[in-house]
Amino acid sequence: MLRMDQAHVIRHKHFFEGVSIRRIAREMKLSRNTVRKYLAEDGDPKRKEPQARAAPIRDAAASRIEALLEEWSGRTTAKQRITGSRVHQQLVEEGLTLGITTVREYLAERRRQHEEVYVPLEWWPGECAQVDFFEVTVEVEGVRRKAWKFLMRLMYSGRDFAWLYERCNRIAFMDGHVRAFAHFEGLAARGIYDRLSAAIKRAVGLEPELTERFRALVSHYVFEPCFARPREGHDKGGVEARGKGIRLQHLTPIPQGRSLQEISTTLLAELDAAMEVRKDREGRTVAERFAVEKQKLRALPSRSFEARIAVPVVISRQALVHVEGADYSLPESWHGLMAMAHIGVADIRFECRGQTEVVAKVARGGRLVQYRHYQRELARKPQAVRQVAPGLVAQLGQPYGKMWELLVGRYGEREAARVLSRLIGIMENSGEQALKQALQEILKASSVQRTEGKTVAVPASLQQFTVESGSLKAFDALLQGGQR
Repeated sequence: MLRMDQAHVIRHKHFFEGVSIRRIAREMKLSRNTVRKYLAEDGDPKRKEPQARAAPIRDAAASRIEALLEEWSGRTTAKQRITGSRVHQQLVEEGLTLGITTVREYLAERRRQHEEVYVPLEWWPGECAQVDFFEVTVEVEGVRRKAWKFLMRLMYSGRDFAWLYERCNRIAFMDGHVRAFAHFEGLAARGIYDRLSAAIKRAVGLEPELTERFRALVSHYVFEPCFARPREGHDKGGVEARGKGIRLQHLTPIPQGRSLQEISTTLLAELDAAMEVRKDREGRTVAERFAVEKQKLRALPSRSFEARIAVPVVISRQALVHVEGADYSLPESWHGLMAMAHIGVADIRFECRGQTEVVAKVARGGRLVQYRHYQRELARKPQAVRQVAPGLVAQLGQPYGKMWELLVGRYGEREAARVLSRLIGIMENSGEQALKQALQEILKASSVQRTEGKTVAVPASLQQFTVESGSLKAFDALLQGGQR
C-alpha cells in the first residue's frame, strides 16, 4: 500500500503537471493500474481490510482446544504453562489433522480477546498516593547486602519519597509513612497499596480487614486505604514504574555508605533535586506541580504517629529478653518481671514499672549485653568480673582499659578482677564520673609517693569514697602499676 505522500505526488503530477499515466508509472516504478486507482480516489488512500476466510479445520478443533485448556487449567505453573506445541501434540494424538500454526493462531487470538484493557486515568491534586516496597542492593561499610526501598509517590505532582530499611516488615511500613508525610508536610486523601501482610490481616470480601497497627495509622492521619487486586500490580502502575526508575537512575552503580540512613539521606536529596528537572508532557516540572498539589494535601496532626510495634516480653533470671530473634540485657532489678517492648526500626524501648530503657537493635541471632546493667552483681562477684572483663572494660572505656592492662600485667587476672569488682561497687554508690576522674589521677601517679613502710597516700579525689577492709591493698597495687 502506498504512503499518503506518494498518493499526493501521483495526483499532483497528473492533474497539475499534466504527466501521463504511463510516465508516472515508469518514474515511480508502479503499475499503471495502481496509478489509475489513486487517480480515481478522492482524498487519502484507503486501506481495504481483507475478508476473513473460512477455516473449517480450526473451527472444528476449537471446541476441543477449549476443553483441553479447561481440563489442564489447574495443572500448570508459571514455568510449566500450556503452549501451542503441547496443545497441537495432544490434538494429533487424538486423531485430529491440523497444523501447529493453526493452533498457535487460535491461542494468540484467544489471548488477545481475554487481555485486560487499561483505562487511561486522571489524577487530581492531593487526591492519591501510591506505596510499595522494592528490593535493592547497597554497600554498607564495604559489605554488599540486600535492603528494602520504601517508596511513596504523589500521583498528581509525581513527587517521590524513598527510604531504605533492613527488612520489609510492619515496622518499616509504618515508619516509611511517618517519614513520608513529614517530608511532604501533608498527605493525600487516598493511599493505594498491594495486599501487603503489613497492611491486611485478612482479605474477606470487598473490604479487607486491616492489621491493628495499620488501622491505628489510618485513624491517626485520617486517610482512605485502597488495595490493588490480587496479583494485579499494574493497578498501581505509577509507583511500580517509578520504583524501577529510581533503582536505575539513583541506585546504580550500587550506592555506598556507612549506614542505611546515610544512603537513604543521599537518595532523598537526589530525588528532591530532580524535582526541578523532571518535566511532564506539558512542560511543567515536578516542583511546579507539587506547589499546586501541596495546597490540597491534608494537614498533619499535631503529633506524629509512633511507628513502633508493642510486644509484651518476659525478663529472664539473667535479666535478658528475646526480641525478634536477638537477646538484650536489661537492668538487673527487672529480672523475673514482665515488660513491654516497643520495637522501632533502629532501636527498642523497654518499659517496666515506670522505668524506661532504650537499646539499639542487633541482627537476628545476635546478643547485646550491657554490663552496666549488672553493676550490683559484678561488685560482689570477682569471678564473674574476670569472666567478662574484656567486654566490660571495652564498654566502660578509658581509663578502665589501661588500668586492667596494668593490673593483669603485674598481678594476674585473679587479683585484677578483685580490684575491678571493688571499683564497680564504688561506681554504683558514688557515680561513674567521679570514679573515672579519680582513676585518671591514680594512673598519672603525679601526687602519690610510695614509702618504705608500704604506706599509701590516698589522693584527695578518693578520700570521699568508703573502701571496705582489704581494698587498700588493691589500690596499692594499682598505684604501683601507675608508676611503672
